[in-house]
Amino acid sequence: MPARGQRKPKTIIGDPTDPRGMNRLVAAHLEWMLVQNYSERTVEGREKALRRFILWCEERGIIRPTEITKPILERYSRWLFHYRKEDGHPLAFGSRFSMLLAVRMFFRWLGRHNHILSNPASELEMPRREKRLPKAVLSIQEAETVINLPDAREPLGVRDRAILETFYSTGMRRMELIGLHLSDVDAERGTVIVRQGKGKKDRMIPIGERALVWIEKYRHEVRPTLVVEPDDGTLFLTKDGTVLVADHLTNMVKRYVDEADLGKTGACHLFRHTMATLMLEGGADIRYIQQMLGHARLETTDVYTQVSIRTLKAVHAATHPARVARAATGAPHAAPTTSEPAPTPAALLAALDLEAAEEQPELHAASYLPP
Repeated sequence: MPARGQRKPKTIIGDPTDPRGMNRLVAAHLEWMLVQNYSERTVEGREKALRRFILWCEERGIIRPTEITKPILERYSRWLFHYRKEDGHPLAFGSRFSMLLAVRMFFRWLGRHNHILSNPASELEMPRREKRLPKAVLSIQEAETVINLPDAREPLGVRDRAILETFYSTGMRRMELIGLHLSDVDAERGTVIVRQGKGKKDRMIPIGERALVWIEKYRHEVRPTLVVEPDDGTLFLTKDGTVLVADHLTNMVKRYVDEADLGKTGACHLFRHTMATLMLEGGADIRYIQQMLGHARLETTDVYTQVSIRTLKAVHAATHPARVARAATGAPHAAPTTSEPAPTPAALLAALDLEAAEEQPELHAASYLPP
């Protein structure tokens, strides 16, 4: 059994000795992605999706991309739709979409690099994006109930409280929180820098005073007892002084949500949904929330607008329910000037739900992927 933090060796899928086989060409495709500066997480997700596809093809005697036709890809799409996990549930829409997108991008790359004469995936129809609202969103009282559950008398309770406060205040993704460093939090300015977020994009966003208080408490009273030299500056650490693992963080947050017994389920992304919804209800313009979330696009409409951190911070302070006090001078609520149409609240929340589905652990679980 591998040590903590180490991964089991992957089972070889396909014939690695065949230069025109799936194995070698997928490896070349993934290497190309790394060279083109795709994030490691994106490449890892693409690899897992393509390993599933290779295994499916092998079970049907298909070993080379040149043997793939459009009808075969349509069969694979139908297979994903009818697939049932061990618990009997179908794959989430985000999982199916991501798996088919990986296949489509792989064959586009094969065509552009002259590994195939024609692209059978060029006309592959992708599942229609669902426009669903989040399955669960916490009210202000419910969010406060969950956040107050960690035992602040215990060191890890202080850490967990700081983590929950950060999620609630900023709505950042779990991998963005895991990647936070000490230097990324500016208590004086009330901001936090999210480095290399989704799409390898940095952004600066506001963080509330209460979250900063707990971060500082953790930083000065708890972190020194956890850190192991050499210290790389990672903000949130495990009890062993190592960097948090995504699944461990998800399970930790989920445990507090379940313990609150609210009749709602969720974990890290639940606070992302909650932050966006409560700020909308508080009167924040949707473009400011979009900036907070780091969304460059909502569905097919590019409405990304850079706004000043000072203005964004004022809107955050005026509309986030965990604020200490509403700014005396009031916060500007006007949206930044743009010729693009603003996304609707429903579109924003639907995009969040799709994002949550794409980050489901099932996409990375070994329950249906080869180890």
